[in-house]
Amino acid sequence: MKEVDPQTTTRAYAFEMWMSAPMPMVTFFKTLDVSNLLKISKKRRLKFNMLMCYCIGTAASKVKEFYMLPVSGKLMQFDTIAVNTIVVNNVGEVSSCDLPFSKDLAQFNNDYLQLTKQVAETCVDHDLSAESMVIGTSALAQYEIDGAVGMYSGIFNNPFMIWGKYKRAWLKTCLTVSFQFHHTQMDGAHAAKFLEYIQKEIDMMK
Repeated sequence: MKEVDPQTTTRAYAFEMWMSAPMPMVTFFKTLDVSNLLKISKKRRLKFNMLMCYCIGTAASKVKEFYMLPVSGKLMQFDTIAVNTIVVNNVGEVSSCDLPFSKDLAQFNNDYLQLTKQVAETCVDHDLSAESMVIGTSALAQYEIDGAVGMYSGIFNNPFMIWGKYKRAWLKTCLTVSFQFHHTQMDGAHAAKFLEYIQKEIDMMK
C-alpha cells in the first residue's frame, strides 16, 4: 500500500468531511437471492461461505473505491484486495483469516481451503492488511438474524459484511446481509452498486 494525497483523488471532499467525524461508518442492509449459489455449492461440492467470499471479492474488484482506505488519518491506496473470513479454531475459539482475492475460482477455493485449515490448526491469524485492502466478513450461519450493525473501533476502517442463516421462501433462498463502510472510502451509491454487483455475480455463477 502507499499513501496518496486525498486532493488528487475523487475522495477529496469525503476525506475532508468524514475523516475526523466521531462516527464515520454507514451500514446498508440488503436481501440477496442466493438460490443459484446454493445450487452451485451442492452441485460442485464447494463451500457456500467460500462462494460468498468469492462473489464479494469479485464485486469489490469492480468498484475502484475498494482499492483506497483511510488508515491512521491518511488515505492509502492498494493494488490488491483480500476477503477476510472468521474461522473456528482447534480450541473452540475464533481466528481471523485473510484470503487473497483471485478471479480464478479454483485458485481462490484452494487458498480458502488451505489457509482456513492452517489458521484452524495453528490458532494464528493470517493477516494481509499490510499489502491488501481487506473486506471483513462474519458468517453466523447457524443463526437466524435479521441484520447486524458492526462496531466502529476508531482503529479499523475496513468495510465489513455480516450475514446469518439463509432462509427458504417459496421457490428461492434468501440471505440478508449487512454492509458497513467508512464514508471516507466510498459514498452510498458506491456501496449500493457493490451490493448489486454481488447479486449479479451470484446469478451468473455456473
